[in-house]
Amino acid sequence: MAPQWWECIFQIWFASEGKDDDFTYNGFLSSNLTRKGIAEITPDGLLRLTNDTQQEIGHAFYSIPLNWNNTSNGNVFSFSTTFVFAIHHEDPILSGHGIVFLIAPSEELPGALPSQYLGLFNTTNNGNSSNHVFGVELDTIENTEFGDINDNHVGIDINSLRSTLSSPAGYNSSEIGGFQNLSLKSGDAMQVWIEYDGVRKQLNVTLSPIDVPKPIIPLLSLPFDLSTVIKDPMYVRFSSSTGSMLTSHYVLGWSFKLNGEANALNLSSLPPLPHIGLSVWKRRALRIGLPIISVLLLIMTIFSVITYRKKKKFAEILEDWELQYGPHRFFYKDLFIATKGFREKELLGVGGFGMVYRGVLPTSKVEVAVKRISHESKQGMREFIAEIASIGRIQHPKLVRLQGYCRRKGELLLVYDFMPNSSLNKFLFDEPKILLIWNQRFRIIKDVAEGVLFLHEGWIQVVLHRDIKASNVLLDNELNAKLGDFGLARLYDHGSDPETTHMVGTFGYLAPELSRIGKATASTDVFAFGAFMLEVACGRRPIEGKVPPEKVLLVDWVQECERRGAILEAADPKLGEDYVVEEMVMVLKLGLLCSQPLPENRPSMRQVVQFLEGQAPFPYRSDGIGANVIAVEQEEGSYPTTDSESPFSRGGGR
Repeated sequence: MAPQWWECIFQIWFASEGKDDDFTYNGFLSSNLTRKGIAEITPDGLLRLTNDTQQEIGHAFYSIPLNWNNTSNGNVFSFSTTFVFAIHHEDPILSGHGIVFLIAPSEELPGALPSQYLGLFNTTNNGNSSNHVFGVELDTIENTEFGDINDNHVGIDINSLRSTLSSPAGYNSSEIGGFQNLSLKSGDAMQVWIEYDGVRKQLNVTLSPIDVPKPIIPLLSLPFDLSTVIKDPMYVRFSSSTGSMLTSHYVLGWSFKLNGEANALNLSSLPPLPHIGLSVWKRRALRIGLPIISVLLLIMTIFSVITYRKKKKFAEILEDWELQYGPHRFFYKDLFIATKGFREKELLGVGGFGMVYRGVLPTSKVEVAVKRISHESKQGMREFIAEIASIGRIQHPKLVRLQGYCRRKGELLLVYDFMPNSSLNKFLFDEPKILLIWNQRFRIIKDVAEGVLFLHEGWIQVVLHRDIKASNVLLDNELNAKLGDFGLARLYDHGSDPETTHMVGTFGYLAPELSRIGKATASTDVFAFGAFMLEVACGRRPIEGKVPPEKVLLVDWVQECERRGAILEAADPKLGEDYVVEEMVMVLKLGLLCSQPLPENRPSMRQVVQFLEGQAPFPYRSDGIGANVIAVEQEEGSYPTTDSESPFSRGGGR
């Protein structure tokens, strides 16, 4: 009798405990969900993770944490979940970010950022194995920082937004035959199945339109042991975030089961999606009703009269042609508040083209760097903003992201990602508080070289930076380098000639041919990069006044040391002898090679990267290369000759 009695008790206990591991929501009006950030449940029963608020995060999770591990064998239990979702972008062309189903160890995700981080991670913890986060992303942005395959994909994420496995969104149709593409941002409802077999350690992800039965062949199939990631207890949840685009992320229904197959959703009982043709403002107006709208309009009219003087202070003109660049435009008032009225205490630095302030955006609380510059050319304003908007779409790990701009009267403000360690020059010149060791300097040189190479060859257009120097190289918390300040950058199509004929930049970094033709090219960027390499290796600026006359011009001083066979005399004395001799010699000689007076004798940035990475033999010869560049700048039309057998005069690598 005793064994049967204990067996009954165990079955009753298991049934009472197991009910928390199995739920089905055909709509969320009576759901057991906890919501964070801007997530909400609409009156119709939709789970809406995001709204029209920019740079915000929305989370929703099952309120009871689950125990996933089978104590008898240490493996994670099998589980199954299915949900119906829809992503609606207000702009039919430009996309916002996607949605993620995930399993995470806590209610909060500390330090999570919006936009491309989808409310999961940040620049510091993305990719850390200590995250213990598993997710399936439905992403509508191609982010090169995370290696995304396109701007419409499904990916399996293990502790990182760099997907372990991903595929273009779609499904394998048995009726039509072959792979059928789906647009995640279409606003149409779609169903996802995520299944993990704890015995076979196999993970499957399947996607289809809501009116198509579950396909037999999964979209993604990954052999993986989740016991290395999942620990007890953990929450099942959804996460999404907004960037600069107006995007709404909806979940219509959700079913989940631990150690079994999730119940099928009753698709006919799911709440309806809002009418896609209506804007956010119109949908709200219809829900509230015309009488309430009339009252609000009256209040707004009174408020407008009272606050007229205050608003006039922040008045700005938005012309019709500028509307196409709207997603990259910030309001002056927001930047004024972010920088505390451009207070002197928030000043990060002063340059020849403007002042840079630290700011915290009032809505998202994200730190940014705001640069104020003057732009006197009214005729070129439209072209300037068009290029700023274009450059704002460039994303690369070695480039500081330009988030957007603000135009007010004769003033332009450029908004960048904030870099906590500011610019490189404060670590090199005068008496730096922190001395960069050689390994850090060499890594910084290679980081900036990769960034410039991407600008020249890695994007849909050629981007000329036109102001490469140490003060425009910014450092993050770990002293990793990113090239920033695109206020002078210009773009042109691959295979064509740049049209800019206005010489800009910083003296000491300007290629000599600029004084003749005034036209920037990829080769003039290479010249500036050569001066930058010498800065980093020698620990001084290209032109220094408080030194003996023979050392005033850095490139001449390094050239003279090289001619005497003592090039290491030019190395930064603050380093002592604590550097790799071969690397130091190569950087100094490569700096001279890039500083060639004749542009056809300079290497391309692709060749520079190959030399720095040791992927190509270094071709330097000591026969007059790198001669007095500043003298050539001052003597218009006079160029010293070099050996006709230069490896670059034949067009190698161009």
